[in-house]
Amino acid sequence: MTLDRINESGLVLLGCGKMGSAMLEGWLGRGLDVSSTWVVDPNPSPWVQDLAAKGLHLNAGMPDAPAVVLIAVKPQMMGAALPLIAGFGGKDTLILTVAAGTTIATYEAVFGQGTHIVRAMPNTPAAVGRGITAIVGNKAATPDDLDLAEVLLAAVGQVVRLEGEHQMDAVTAVSGSGPAYVFHLIEALAAAGVAEGLSPELSMQLARATVTGAGELAHRAPESAEQLRINVTSPGGTTAAALAVLMEDETGFPPLLRRAVKAAADRGRELGK
Repeated sequence: MTLDRINESGLVLLGCGKMGSAMLEGWLGRGLDVSSTWVVDPNPSPWVQDLAAKGLHLNAGMPDAPAVVLIAVKPQMMGAALPLIAGFGGKDTLILTVAAGTTIATYEAVFGQGTHIVRAMPNTPAAVGRGITAIVGNKAATPDDLDLAEVLLAAVGQVVRLEGEHQMDAVTAVSGSGPAYVFHLIEALAAAGVAEGLSPELSMQLARATVTGAGELAHRAPESAEQLRINVTSPGGTTAAALAVLMEDETGFPPLLRRAVKAAADRGRELGK
């Protein structure tokens, strides 16, 4: 599926912060006409303002029946933002949301149950085109709606489809919040290097390069993560000594991450209520 339908009917982007801007940049690079795009944002960046000078509709009157309305505002702004687009409910317009913590039922209460709605959970590496987004539609969403959502979200990384919205809290806990876990790993690894005698600057450089390099290797290599770990672990060597600590059944990395992911998923369920 191409962006032809959107170029004909238009796309409304509600909220154009870091995530919205990353997606918009990707769409424009893939053929979205700037003149077919409406952005609603109270504090547009200089980049968005520059696009407005080239034909993008910024905080202007919206089309009657755009192909897509994409919601990319923070959850705490949802109450003020949704009334601006409530009139698109019940039409052929696809309501696509990347806002965290807001359930499909909440959107159906605003737009009506017959509205085509797809809920998505991207993550922050989308800002560099390396995100991963999970999507799920409501009962009114058609296969074409999901295909269109996937085309749009693929502009900033991989896209996966869920069996149902009940999986969204787990996705949020693994990939939505996951980048923060990795950033904290960098912090902790650098601090451990300092404890062993390295300068803070050198230790942070080593930690950042190691984590990002290992991530890129995991991305490119055909082997599983388990096999990659085995490949770098010599029996009786330094890596094996460290892994004996990290993989300890009760105090190691696996039980710690299970508790962390469960805490995030539980909090997501609470916010969803």
